[in-house]
Amino acid sequence: MASHFTHRLANSGDLPAIVAIYNSTIASRQVTADTEAVTLESRRAWFAEHTPERRPLWVCEQHGRILGWLSFSNFYGRPAYAGTAELSIYLHETARGLGLGSYFLAQAIAHAPQIEVHTLLGFIFGHNTPSLSLFAAYDFETWARMPRVATLDGVERDLIILGKRVA
Repeated sequence: MASHFTHRLANSGDLPAIVAIYNSTIASRQVTADTEAVTLESRRAWFAEHTPERRPLWVCEQHGRILGWLSFSNFYGRPAYAGTAELSIYLHETARGLGLGSYFLAQAIAHAPQIEVHTLLGFIFGHNTPSLSLFAAYDFETWARMPRVATLDGVERDLIILGKRVA
């Protein structure tokens, strides 16, 4: 199991590594709908929205290097949805397949009630088999299939919304 991992709250000094990991996934056209690299400056407001008490942003660091991150984000931005959070998990290419995604997801499920989150969501491309399998392993269910809503390099892609009630 992935119990050899630990995580901590991200701090502003982690933002360059967080952005670098995010940008490293863009070329695969499997993980994010961004098609061009994002800038450090463009992510500062996003980073500031992640508060420990409501929407934490975690990093896993080993030997001084960030291996990956997980964020809880607002689902829709209106008060009635405050108990629902979208999870995002991004891993450094050298950390993929080692169980870190599983570790992060298990920790997020356990932590959600402490931040008054009762429902977790994952927004995953239909062709992202590793992420779909990861969330399915933790009993997330397909709550919506949005066919061909994204176009990546001329290819229309489905977006799958997975959900899990945790409290």
